[in-house]
Amino acid sequence: MHPNLNVLTLDWIADYESRTRRHVVQVGENEVVWRQFGQGEPLVLIHGGHGSWMHWARNIDALSEHFSLWLPNLPGYGDSSTPEYDDLPTLIDVTLSSMDQLFGSEAAINLGGFSFGGLVAANLAARRPAVKKLALLGPGGHGGPRRPRGKLRNWKLEQSETGITEAMRHNLWVHMLYADEQIDPLAVGIHTDSCIKTRYRSRGHSFKGDLSQALDLYKGQVLFGWGEHDVTATPEVLAQTFVQTHPDRSHHIIAGAGHWVQYEAAQNINQTLIEWFSRAQTD
Repeated sequence: MHPNLNVLTLDWIADYESRTRRHVVQVGENEVVWRQFGQGEPLVLIHGGHGSWMHWARNIDALSEHFSLWLPNLPGYGDSSTPEYDDLPTLIDVTLSSMDQLFGSEAAINLGGFSFGGLVAANLAARRPAVKKLALLGPGGHGGPRRPRGKLRNWKLEQSETGITEAMRHNLWVHMLYADEQIDPLAVGIHTDSCIKTRYRSRGHSFKGDLSQALDLYKGQVLFGWGEHDVTATPEVLAQTFVQTHPDRSHHIIAGAGHWVQYEAAQNINQTLIEWFSRAQTD
């Protein structure tokens, strides 16, 4: 554990680690670590770039009351092993293989993803026949206009723990969260731990326009969610591009929220995802 993590974050991690069922899945030379919470129908949620399973920190309790919630650390993130590759297709292959080992290739699941994890989830859904419904929160790979709020600081150049923490807070404000009060100690701790442990370079993939191609291969229903102030996208434009001409797709723009929308607007997102995935068998 990195010395920069505050007591609140350390306590949170200890609490949730004590309640999770941890699965280590071997795929060739790769180890993919999954965490499972709750019981019921499987719901798999994929974290974003420079992230980890903790991107869903404010969603675990609510969602695990309704589903068996499965949260992986993608290869090159968190406590999953360091990959010897940097291409997206191989990361998809390894992640899909780990899913098939856990669930079986024919088992029906629901699937969601955030940011880079949205691009990953869309590619998984394109290749896995038994994905019932798909939810993408601020997905990467859309190829549309972005709205930068400022310049990110390179925290790796900082010489002190205080400097690293200040850089993390700044980067959360620039890229992840809209409201200053949402940049709380837990958000800073999660972002710090996740960034320090990230070894896979996702940014190049997120900036490409590959999301549309993956979604065209998925025949199920898709829900898009964006924070109103998401700097990685222009939600109104993307809603027209990805949703307007597709009857099986819908979208939700959350007022007052930024990119990390499931953290900043957790109650809204939790309700939305519970309703969306609970209707999976009847729509």
